[in-house]
Amino acid sequence: MISTALVFIGAGIGGALRHGVNLASLRWPGLTFPLGTMAINIVGSGAMGLVVGWFAFRAGEGVPHGMRLFLATGVLGGFTTFSAFSLDAMLLWERGETMLAASYVVGSVVLSLAALTGGMALMRGLS
Repeated sequence: MISTALVFIGAGIGGALRHGVNLASLRWPGLTFPLGTMAINIVGSGAMGLVVGWFAFRAGEGVPHGMRLFLATGVLGGFTTFSAFSLDAMLLWERGETMLAASYVVGSVVLSLAALTGGMALMRGLS
């Protein structure tokens, strides 16, 4: 139950941060490019690298599992799930699973876009 609460609180913080970045990016006049989302994905992925690297180097010192849940799953998961996607792809790459990593990246992007398109088409058909 405590682990769920840690993820819940962290996700709230991450979501609020994401909302703040999106609001700030709207203040750039004439900007039609989704800069806020792109910035969130890049910053979130960089932060995931820092967090995972910190945990890896501190593993011998016993980083509490709750800290991992709060930061990686909660805060960064609430900020952007793209950071988890980036981590998964990089772990596959580092394990030498190059084709699996490429399949994961291409498959995730293409199938996610297809699912979004299908969901939008379905809702348009229902209206």
